[in-house]
Amino acid sequence: MEYLPLFVDLRSRKVVLVGGGDVAARKAELLLRANAALVIIAPALNSALQQLCEQQYFTWIEGEYHPQHIEKSYLVIAATDDAELNKKIFHDAEKQQIFVNVVDDKPLCSFIVPSIIDRDPVVIAISSGGTAPVLARLLREKLETMLPSYLGHMAEIAGRWREKVKSSISSMRERKRFWEKSFSGHFASLVEKGQLSQAELQLEKQLYEPDNTGELVLVGAGPGDAGLLTLKGLQVLQNADVVLYDHLVSDEVLELVRRDADKICVGKRAKAHSVLQEETNALIVRFASQGKKVVRLKGGDPFVFGRGGEELQIAAEAGIPFQVVPGITAAIGATAYAGIPLTHREHSQSVTFITGHCKEGGNELDWPALARGNQTLAIYMGTVKAEHISQQLIHFGRSPETPIAVIGCGTRQNQHVLSGKLYELAELAHQAPAPALLVIGEVAALHQQLAWFGDQVEKNRWRSAVLELA
Repeated sequence: MEYLPLFVDLRSRKVVLVGGGDVAARKAELLLRANAALVIIAPALNSALQQLCEQQYFTWIEGEYHPQHIEKSYLVIAATDDAELNKKIFHDAEKQQIFVNVVDDKPLCSFIVPSIIDRDPVVIAISSGGTAPVLARLLREKLETMLPSYLGHMAEIAGRWREKVKSSISSMRERKRFWEKSFSGHFASLVEKGQLSQAELQLEKQLYEPDNTGELVLVGAGPGDAGLLTLKGLQVLQNADVVLYDHLVSDEVLELVRRDADKICVGKRAKAHSVLQEETNALIVRFASQGKKVVRLKGGDPFVFGRGGEELQIAAEAGIPFQVVPGITAAIGATAYAGIPLTHREHSQSVTFITGHCKEGGNELDWPALARGNQTLAIYMGTVKAEHISQQLIHFGRSPETPIAVIGCGTRQNQHVLSGKLYELAELAHQAPAPALLVIGEVAALHQQLAWFGDQVEKNRWRSAVLELA
C-alpha cells in the first residue's frame, strides 16, 4: 500500500491553495465543503472564485506566491499552470513538513485527494494512488448509483441513538443485530421517505420489541431499456426480498434484481391473464405480513395504466407501509427512442395518454374531444381495438390522412416503428410486435427525420436517399 488512507478534520484549519483558475476553483469547492479556513494566493481569480471571495468564503492574497504564505498551514495545494512554481511550492512545503499536493503531478505530492462519495457524515474515498485517476472516478460513479442519498440522515440519527442503544442492549452481538435490522428494515424505509421523526420513534420501538414490519415498494421499471430504470429503482431492487413482476418488465431489468430475492411473475397480457389481480393483491399482503420487503415491479410507470393505485389501496387497507418509485412511462420512453416528440410548437400543443383496454362496463372515451386536431394521442394497449379507434376518430372529424406510428418493443434492441396514416392504423397495429404503443398526430411524421435508435435509422436514411434520387 503506497498511500495510507486518512480522513482529515480541516475545520477552521489554515489550508493554502495557490492558483486562481478552473482547477483551483474545483479544489476550493471541496475544501470549503470541509469547512477549511481557506487562503487562496493568485494574481487574479476566475469568475466562480471571485463570486465566492465577494461572499467572504475565503481569504484572497492578491499577487505572487512567497514561501511565508504557507507558514503554519495544515495543507498546501498547488493548482497553477506554471511547472517551476509548482515545484517550488512543493519543496517549500516539504521543508516546513507540511502536507502538499501539486495537482496532476504525482511525484510532487505528499498526499493525494481521492474521488469522494459524500453522504455526510458517511464519506467514501476511492484512490488509485495517483496512477489512474480516471479509473478511480469511474469506480466512484458506479458506487454512486448503489448508495442512496438518505444514508447520511440514517447515520446521523444512528449517531444520536448509539449510546442509548448501547445502554439498553448490553450484548455486542445483539447490538450488531439491532443495527443490521434497523439499517435494512422499517427504520431505513422511514428515513428514505423523509419521515425522520417517525424513524426515531421506530428505533425506540425496536428496543423493546422485534421489528417484523414488512413493506411494499411500487417500482416503475420503464419501457424496456434497463438504462432507463431510475437509480432509486435500482437501489430498491438490490434490497428486495420478493419481486412480483409483470410480463412487460424486460429481462435486462430483471437481471438487476438481487440474486437471492424471490422473483414471481404475476404478468398480464391482453386476453391471457396468467395471474388474476386479486391473487396479486393476496401475494402482496401475504409476503409483507411475513416481514418481507416486497417490490411490485411494473413496466413503464406504475401510476400510468398500471393499476398501481389499486394495489396501494390494498396495502393501505392491510396496514402495510408502502412507497412509490416512479418510472419512465412507455409514451415518453418509446416515442423518444422513435424520434417522435409528443409536443411540437408547429404541430401539437397538447398530448393525451389513453388506454385502449378499459374496464368492462366502463365509460366510453370522449371521441369528439380526441378527434380535434393539433394534439397527440398516445394509446396504450390499443392494438386489439385499433380498428375501432381509427373508425371513431375519423367519424368524429380527424382526417384519415393524419400521420400515425405504431411503436413495437419501444426502447429495446428489437424496437420496430411502423409509420402510416390514420386509415392504416388497424393494419399496422396488427403487424407490430408486442408490447406496442399507438401514436396519432402530426408529430408522428417526424419519425422519418428524427429516428436515431435501432436498425430502422439506417432504413429511414435509405428511404430518404431513394426519395431524393426519385
